[in-house]
Order: sequence, then C-alpha cells, then structure tokens
Amino acid sequence: MSTPYPFTAIVGQEDLRLALLLNAVSPQVGGVLVRGEKGTAKSTAVRALSALIPEVPVVSGCRFSCDPAAHDPACPDGPHEAGGDTTRAARMVELPVGASEDRLVGALDIERALAEGVKAFEPGLLADAHRGILYVDEVNLLHDHLVDLLLDAAAMGASYVEREGVSVRHAARFLLVGTMNPEEGELRPQLLDRFGLTVEVAASREPDQRVEVVRRRLAYDDDPGGFAGRWSDDEAALRARIVAARALLPDVRLGDGALRQIAATCAAFEVDGMRADIVMARTATALAAWAGRSDVLAEDVRQAALLALPHRRRRNPFDAPGLDEDKLDETLEEFGEDDPDPGPDGPGGGGGQPSQDGPETSPPGDAGEAETPAEPQEAEGGQPQPSGGGEQQPVRAGEPFRTKVLSVPGLGEGAAGRRSRARTEHGRTTGARRPQGALTKLHLAATVLAAAPHQRARGRSGRGLVVRRDDLRQATREGREGNLVLFVVDASGSMAARQRMSAVKGAVLSLLLDAYQRRDKVGLVTFRGKDAELALPPTSSVDAAAARLETLPTGGRTPLAAGLLRAHDVLRVERMRDPSRRPLLVVVTDGRATGGVDPVALASRAARLHTAEGTASVVVDCESGPVRLGLAGDLARDLGGTAVTLDELRADSIAGLVRDVQATRRAA
Repeated sequence: MSTPYPFTAIVGQEDLRLALLLNAVSPQVGGVLVRGEKGTAKSTAVRALSALIPEVPVVSGCRFSCDPAAHDPACPDGPHEAGGDTTRAARMVELPVGASEDRLVGALDIERALAEGVKAFEPGLLADAHRGILYVDEVNLLHDHLVDLLLDAAAMGASYVEREGVSVRHAARFLLVGTMNPEEGELRPQLLDRFGLTVEVAASREPDQRVEVVRRRLAYDDDPGGFAGRWSDDEAALRARIVAARALLPDVRLGDGALRQIAATCAAFEVDGMRADIVMARTATALAAWAGRSDVLAEDVRQAALLALPHRRRRNPFDAPGLDEDKLDETLEEFGEDDPDPGPDGPGGGGGQPSQDGPETSPPGDAGEAETPAEPQEAEGGQPQPSGGGEQQPVRAGEPFRTKVLSVPGLGEGAAGRRSRARTEHGRTTGARRPQGALTKLHLAATVLAAAPHQRARGRSGRGLVVRRDDLRQATREGREGNLVLFVVDASGSMAARQRMSAVKGAVLSLLLDAYQRRDKVGLVTFRGKDAELALPPTSSVDAAAARLETLPTGGRTPLAAGLLRAHDVLRVERMRDPSRRPLLVVVTDGRATGGVDPVALASRAARLHTAEGTASVVVDCESGPVRLGLAGDLARDLGGTAVTLDELRADSIAGLVRDVQATRRAA
C-alpha cells in the first residue's frame, strides 16, 4: 500500500483542514463537501485524513463492521456471540462515479445462487464504509440512481436491498466526503443538503506559499516514506488531539444563548428545514471540544455558520455560494448571550430591542442598483438600432420562470439524465436479450428460463443449475437521458432594445435552469458584428452558461449564417466526442440577417445543414413591434423545427412546443 501524503504537511487550506478535523472529532457533523478548482489538494487532504481517525472496535469476522458494544440486531452475519472482538483502522472507501448499483449496495451472489442453489448476499461499498469514510471524488458527476441510494442510506443510517429474491438490511453510518469542481456542473440540492459542511478551496496567489507547496510535493514524490517519517511527530500529535477532543465532546455544554444564536442565524439566512440548525449545533460543539473548552462560545457559532450555511442558502444553481459576514455578525450580536440581563423571556437576546443602527436590510450592490445606470435611450420601445450600431452595455436578465420538459423525440442511448426517453443501464426493466459484448446487467429470470430446458441433457445431478454462456441474458431497461442543449443567441444591434434583451435573457435563463434539473450539457454560441463566437463550449456547468449570458454585450450587424455555421461545427465535434448524446438546437433571434452578400439566403443554406444532420431545433422568435416580417418562422422551416414567440414561450409551457417539434419531425 502506498504511503499517503501527511495531513500536517498540507500547506494552507485552513478551512478545508478544519472541516475535515471537525468531522473526525464528531462524525455526527455529517461530512464535508469540498468545492474548488483542480489541483488544490482536495483529494490529497481527504485521503490523508483517514490515517488520523482512531481505530474502531469491530466484531471479528463480521462483514458489516458491527460494534461489539452495540450489536446490530438485523446484521446479516448475526447473531454475534460474545468474545472474539478486535480493532482495525477506520476504512476510507472510494466510490467511483461510474460504479454500478450492485457495487454500491450489494446484491445476490449470482455465482453461488446458480452453482449451489442458495441465496447469498454479497456486501457492497456501503457495508465496507460503515463506521468509516465514504469518499466520492467528482461527486457532482455521480449518476442520479447512485445519488438516490446515497440519500436513502445517509437519511436512515442503513442500507436496504430488495432485489432478485434478496431482502437484506444492514447498518450504513459513514462520514460522507465529496470533492467537486463547480466548472463541471453543480450538485443536486437533495444531496447537497446531506453534507454537513462545505468549504471552497482555491490555489494560493502568494508566491512564497506556492513555492512551499511545490517543494514539499517534490520531496514526497522522491521519497514518500522518508517524507512521511519527517512529519510523523506532527501526525501523532494531531491524532492525540483528535482523541482528546472526542473524549471531551460529551462534556461540552451548548447553552441556551448559543442555541438562540444558531436558530436566529438560520432564520436570518432563510435556510430550508431544520437540518442546518442541527448541523450548526453539532459543529459548534465540535469546535469547542477541538479548542479544549467545555462551553460553546459565540466565535464557535460564527465559525459553524461559515461552514454549515453557504451551500444551504442557495435557491437555484445560479446563486453564488457564500454568506454575508456583516449580516452574520449583526445577527450574532443582536442575539448574543453577553447582553446584560437577557432574561428567560428575551428570545431576541437584547431585551427584544431591534437593532437601531442597521434598519436597511438590502445588501450593498443590490441587483436593482446595478441595473439602473446607463442603457442607451435610443434602444427603448423595441425599435431596432441601425445595422452596424455601436456596442451596448450588458442588460440584466429578466426573472426566470418554470418550464416543462423540452425533450428530443425518439428513443436515445445517451448518458443518464432526466429529459428524453432512452435505453439506459438503469431504469425500469422492459425485457431481455442476448448480450452484445460483455454482460453488464443480468436478467436472472430470463437466464434461468433459457437454461432450464437443457438440464437433463447437460447431466445435472445436484441442486445447482448448469448454465452455459449462451444461456445468459442481458436486461434491457428504459430510463431518461441527458441531452446537449446548444443555445445560439443573437446579440446584434437589432436585439439591443433593453426590454427585449432582458426578456430574451430571462427566457434563456429559464431553459438553463431546466437543463440543470434535467442533468443536461449546455453550450452557448453568440453572434454579432462580423462573426459568431463560442461563448461557452458544451459543459455540465449551467451556472457558467448563466454567468456568460449575464455579461453578454449587444450591438453591431446580424451574422445569422455565421452563428448557425459555428453551431454546426460545435455539434459535429460533440458527435465525435459523445455520439450517444443527442442535441437540441435553440436559436434565439428575430430572424434578421445582415452583412455580406445575400445574408438571408446564406443563413437559409446554413440552417439546412442542421436539417440534414437530423438535429431537433427550436427558434425563439424575438421580433417585436407593430410590423413583423416573420423571418424567424422562415428560419424554423429551414431548420426543420418550429418557431415560438417570446410571449408564447413565457405564457405557454414548452410541452406544446415539443409536440410541434415532434409533429414537424414526423411530417418530414
């Protein structure tokens, strides 16, 4: 086994190290989500933590790590007899993002079932992680079906397996640690809330600190054992401090004043549910124990809020994580326990008196203030600017609205998601077939039925079933896939009217929010002036697309053909990279085309390239004013798709639009 990098040798990253250590002191805190750019020691710190956690006593021979002091009465390996107990190091189990459901929760031991005719349960990773650490690198890329299983286990502290004639329940209490790069997509809110704490990490911009990081890493790579030995005393001291803090933890007093501050803070930041209050209380208690104190102080509550609340106050994936620390300090001061004579009836902590020096609650830099300055007046009233007009300042997006499912017609075979129908590895079983290549999902009943007629001819004499390779059957399943939604947005001068562009951005933002919920990839192409630009290559990070959309400037001519051609190039490359992910092209324009020789005909020819590829498409018609040319409808016909106005997009659901897309595709 390779020597892990010492935890105490990590340079900087104080919040990350503190969050991990608090969970080592009190596993009930609920785990850590580590968000940050690549190359910031996220995985290194998590793997180093496992060497610091004290050993755990276990029942000897129990595959489910039962505690000798409190046997699990439902343990599949039970009942356990007294004696024969042992201790072992706490395990750190890694869950790969591509793991199967059987590998995570366990399943019927197919080999014994077929060969010996007995039901035998083969434990999965949840059983291995019981009373240890379950580590998921790139947790935001974890398939939805695995996320659902993790949610159930984390909520109940147990794993239930009901499949293929097996009914098993075993304890599964673990410290959940996940790392992720937000550029690759956000995490589902349900799983996000299951992490007790979250920390944001970034590489230091201090040259001296960066030099020290490189120096230590090179020394470790040259001689891992020798490098670890030089830090062994520091590691032992930190391990002893964890043990001491664990021993002190039951004696730490969480007073009514601290509880009042915790409740007031969670209420002030409008977090959903009560889990945040409980996590903050446990974190503040662990902080006091870590500091060697038996009382929770206001500073513990403040630090607990900074670790436990940022990921819980987000209302949608486009909200930036973090807390307003000035507001946090005001809340803690108002509900502090050092007020003179707070009294038993003073839940406000200050005699119920409101704060007099901070009546205004709007945070600085409010969205309304940022939007007011300088938009060109000549763009008002929906009148297009002259072709070739100057660049305009970005306009803030309108309020997003809820949309229904915008799906691609047919049955695909793309990555797991929540949008279009697809043949997938996970979902409801619809039948069985002979495997093409390696067997990935056995259909047990179909396999038994295929083998049963041949048992006498194969000389079966015992209980086991004689199975040949030709008898194996692959389960066919139908679920949902994620798609590639490529937005092609007109940012020319004719779109620069303030109200129109705000509505356009609001509509695109709504579709981006839907794409986040459906686990899609998104891309953004914009066109203005003389050319088109790939503003955002296809990615799973829809908040990155929203950020690019927010800062999108407008002005200049309308090179519609260039936008469509750039989109065609993007989709061509993506088909080679991921041929199973089906695209949906969403063109947001008023249909005008200017610049060059015969720009309308050129745009029509570019559109028919997409039709030839069979790309499903939608044109969002942004034309306004009393006189309408209907150019967006012409473009939609060239694309083989359908057109919908902004008003129709907002007033009606996307479901009607999907029906139009499907009808158009069938007619073609």
